[in-house]
Amino acid sequence: MNHILSDRINNLATSQTLAMAALARELKAQGKDIISLSLGEPDFNTPDFIKEAAKKAIDDNYSTYSPVDGYQDLKEAICRKFKRDNGLEYKPSQIVVSTGAKQSLYNIAQVMLNDGDEVILPAPYWVSYFEIVKLSGGVPVEVPTSVETDFKITPEQLEAAITPKTKMMWFSSPCNPSGSVYSREELTALAKVLEKHPNIYVVADEIYEHINFSGTFCSIGSIPGMLEKTITVNGVAKAFAMTGYRIGYIGAPEFIAKACTKIQGQVTSGANSVAQRATITAVDADPSVLNEMVQAFHGRRDLVVGLLKEIPGVKINVPEGAFYVFPDVSSFFGKTLKGHEIKDANDVSMYLLAEANVATVTGDAFGNPNCIRFSYATNNDILTEALRRIKEALTA
Repeated sequence: MNHILSDRINNLATSQTLAMAALARELKAQGKDIISLSLGEPDFNTPDFIKEAAKKAIDDNYSTYSPVDGYQDLKEAICRKFKRDNGLEYKPSQIVVSTGAKQSLYNIAQVMLNDGDEVILPAPYWVSYFEIVKLSGGVPVEVPTSVETDFKITPEQLEAAITPKTKMMWFSSPCNPSGSVYSREELTALAKVLEKHPNIYVVADEIYEHINFSGTFCSIGSIPGMLEKTITVNGVAKAFAMTGYRIGYIGAPEFIAKACTKIQGQVTSGANSVAQRATITAVDADPSVLNEMVQAFHGRRDLVVGLLKEIPGVKINVPEGAFYVFPDVSSFFGKTLKGHEIKDANDVSMYLLAEANVATVTGDAFGNPNCIRFSYATNNDILTEALRRIKEALTA
């Protein structure tokens, strides 16, 4: 029946992270003891003070349509957050609140890209960037990095990727899937390249900013000359364990914010009213309320990286943020493990699911065919058991 469907949907890839999570759930339902490390979702509950704000919003009858671009007092709170945490000066008219940061990204692509416009994607990149760009008529231009360079692009690589058709660059820091965090010095060097190209806009996805073990965080928009060409994307899903609340937001030049509001008005209108009220409480909170969760993730990272280093053939860097590891498993390509022929990262991922009952995601989905991603957003006992199984399977 595919011929009846649009070319647009037929050419769209399924999200590999969601597909692997669904497969893991299916196998679990069949009674298999699956450990799923495929989805990027904190295993913490939403903090009580935010839940109270959501309950109060229900009692206060926040049950009608919200403004398309978000409640004014939420946009003011987001401006305060941007200034406090990121050194970014935005006005409420430059903020658009959406149904998750994924919708924020989709809005941006839809209002910025014409057919054939090129978007530079430092690889690895979050799985949906590629498909959202493609769906919006853009051409994704992948810039490869490796575990040896801590999965970061250099100014020289950026310069080499720019053509007359380049319209944007999209990247995340801390990065999903690699956990890499760009320093102020590194971002300043990239900004120097972009300075020479005033028509190129940057999408800076900062959804993991608070899950950061480097001790510092820099928004590229805070570098002199970058604010007017940067769209800063953020949300409350990861840091505040509010994935199901579905609230993302952008700070952007006003003409881009207005365009995003225009398209959102025709697609979803305003985001969930109760979730928006809860988000005011979240973004107004001092980030120190997150210390306990961040310390837990830091400890898990150290545990997982330590255990991975014990597996012969696995190459691993030390990620400085988010809650993922992205080991290079290319040394297993061309081998046969327990009767399974391993040609690529997808085979490694499927082999680990079949033999170790551990769900991971192939690096192919993130633009790096040598790696696999797994999330350490679960407790130490589960992580230790998962790594024991992975080690046993890979040393077969």
